[in-house]
Amino acid sequence: MAQLSRLDLKGKTQTVQGIIDPDALGPTLMHEHLLWDIRTPTMQADPDQGPDICLSNVWKINYGSRKSPNNLVFFDRDIATAEVENMREAGGRSLVELTVGGLKPDPDGLAQIALATDTYIVMGCGHYVDEYQDAANHRRSIDQFAAEIVSQIYEGAWGTGVRAGIIGEIGCQAPWTDLEKRVMRGALIAQQETGAALNVHPGRHPDQPQEVVDFVKAHGGDPARLIISHIDRTVFDDDRLFRLADSGCVLELDLFGQEQSLYSLDLKVDLPNDAARLRSIRRLIDHGYLEQITMSHDICYRTRLTQFGGHGYGHIFENVVPLMRRRGFSEDEIEQIIIETPKRLLTFN
Repeated sequence: MAQLSRLDLKGKTQTVQGIIDPDALGPTLMHEHLLWDIRTPTMQADPDQGPDICLSNVWKINYGSRKSPNNLVFFDRDIATAEVENMREAGGRSLVELTVGGLKPDPDGLAQIALATDTYIVMGCGHYVDEYQDAANHRRSIDQFAAEIVSQIYEGAWGTGVRAGIIGEIGCQAPWTDLEKRVMRGALIAQQETGAALNVHPGRHPDQPQEVVDFVKAHGGDPARLIISHIDRTVFDDDRLFRLADSGCVLELDLFGQEQSLYSLDLKVDLPNDAARLRSIRRLIDHGYLEQITMSHDICYRTRLTQFGGHGYGHIFENVVPLMRRRGFSEDEIEQIIIETPKRLLTFN
């Protein structure tokens, strides 16, 4: 397989099945996982991986009262295919899959699902947070990380010929570690070389998204090509929210479908429900930030799949978009968020 160049990708979108015209993307989910393992190394070593998920225990697992590392790992291609078919039936056309280094990415599995469902899947690349990274990464340089990410876009990722079409989700924590900063520096160099957009998983402190944006600016990155994920579990006051938007970055509210307030990863946080997420989006639009908003589910628990009693990848198209209409969002606003902004970001420049 021939190596690509920036010229090959400029003005195009790269999916796991090849290069397409961005106009073909249609309604797009910007942050999902189809095949993943988000267990920490400690969780993976635990002999108790929890029960099989069923209707009698799904609530306890979701609420955190029943330990289930098994809920955090999923590699069933057949079930994933059925779940993506549900999304297609609900009106979705494309999705971005951000299972990166440390989360056991399966590029060939994504290509198989894309083919079986006639779905455009754009794969991410790079590395997740420090704790998940291979020990060898601690000895790698910024330039080595950059070269790896460029190769994942131009040649193929994780030992396959399947190529990435976006950088990220690049993992950060609060406080931000030296290794994570090196990966980010490498991602920014790769972005400048390839013209890909960059998605960042920020740390859970409300000031960390701004720290990331300031870091990106200081190292020559383009905030307009920067997506800050998980806004809806990180930033809860308008001062921070609007200051972040003023930087020019894209704000991603990507926990749609999580209707309970409990956030087991930070018990000081009360998660919003979908109605509150839409109120945040409304405030952003009213302050002039319509073109800087994306939406998704960030599904990475089995219990969020329909097969296991969850809402699935079709939830935004089936339930949230109609709710937006009932709440007075215009068709132009909805189209900008679910079609036009994803198309801009997934087009190489």
